[in-house]
Amino acid sequence: MILINTILIGLKEIWTHKFRSILTMLGIILGVASLVAMAAIVKGMENGMKEALIAMGGLDKVLIEQQKVPVHQNHLRDMAPGRTIRDVYALKESAPLLKVVSPEMALERALVARGPKAYRPSEVVGVWKAVLDMNLYELQHGRFFNELDEESANNVCVIGTGVRDELFGSPQEAGRDIVPLGQEIRINDQPFTIVGMFKHYESEMDRKKREEGLKDPSQQAVGPVRQRGWGGRGWNAFWRKNNMVYIPLNTMWVRFRAATGTNNVPDQTLTDIDVKVASLEMLEPALQQARNVLMVTHQGIEDFNFRTQENQIEDINKRIQNARLSGGIIAGLSLLVGGIGIMNIMLASINERIREIGICKAIGATGVSIFLQILIESVVISILGALLGLAASKGLVVLLSELSPTQNTPVIQTQVMLVAVGFSAAVGIVAGLFPAVKAARLNPIAALRYE
Repeated sequence: MILINTILIGLKEIWTHKFRSILTMLGIILGVASLVAMAAIVKGMENGMKEALIAMGGLDKVLIEQQKVPVHQNHLRDMAPGRTIRDVYALKESAPLLKVVSPEMALERALVARGPKAYRPSEVVGVWKAVLDMNLYELQHGRFFNELDEESANNVCVIGTGVRDELFGSPQEAGRDIVPLGQEIRINDQPFTIVGMFKHYESEMDRKKREEGLKDPSQQAVGPVRQRGWGGRGWNAFWRKNNMVYIPLNTMWVRFRAATGTNNVPDQTLTDIDVKVASLEMLEPALQQARNVLMVTHQGIEDFNFRTQENQIEDINKRIQNARLSGGIIAGLSLLVGGIGIMNIMLASINERIREIGICKAIGATGVSIFLQILIESVVISILGALLGLAASKGLVVLLSELSPTQNTPVIQTQVMLVAVGFSAAVGIVAGLFPAVKAARLNPIAALRYE
């Protein structure tokens, strides 16, 4: 009962000096809002990066990269073969721990055109059908290349929805679905017939926006939201997937060998070799098996390296940790400033209430009750500031999303909110200790004489 009365007295004191209390809370409000908002943005970034990793092929995908020969093999660098089609056949035959082996031969700075319309897609790549399993592609319309297309080096291609939008128009603009199967496009002035189109790929945030737009009759359109401009490009895995053009590997070599630098006959040099391991638990044995095979085909020259998705995850985790550290420092400084502000205001409040405290002590109030009252006032101010900060964090997240739009949806986390409130309460306790002790030790006679 005494504790409840003490809390009520503390709340009454806060209400009596509303403006001063709000100013006191300001540091806590800013600290909590920045902490929750930064955590939400970082969590959204983390989810977006992991979503992109899955879109790029999943965690079991490994890229065989070309690298400079080691120092002790410098005398052999002119003999380094690079990644070749011979490596692909050897891996398929002698590395059973690899479930998919996918060769790629990319055409640098390719220009894709249809009539007067032309643009540069994310990539034009010669591939085998294994790329579907490698990069988790699904066909929405038409077919992929068959063995006849590969052997005959037919001029056929499979495109993403982004290529369709750029060359044939988007479903939103046309008001209907557009399926350009059988249509001809030109890749670096070479005619190619479209035989297939992949489904549209988008982030969770883009999907939600599209679904919300479809609920509004004024914004109804057929098909996915069109991604325009560099805001959706760069390292956005979804933009890259939607703006891919695939042609048969043999077609790439026959039609564009000068542009790709793959003049070795019959062992074509490749741009990439991607592999997938049978299981993540067997990753190390699978890579060792692949290394052994490549050391044979490369005649002992180690001009290759393996880049796993785990390497990507490590890079992502470093970025996330740096962002969390930066956000934590900003929020911590704000809360520290807020705590100092609470201490100063509580000390000023005690100076104003010295006679009041003296009267309370004269009529029987103990030092403990005075101590608790001041401490509770400090804690209540901190917690109220934290609650207002939680409310402000939602607006701050929306504001930051508008000022700096990204493909990642910020995620406000309950555990972060609880930590913010708990930390604010701790700041209130620490900030209120000195003023509370000072008030509890006041001599009632000296306090009553205070002018």
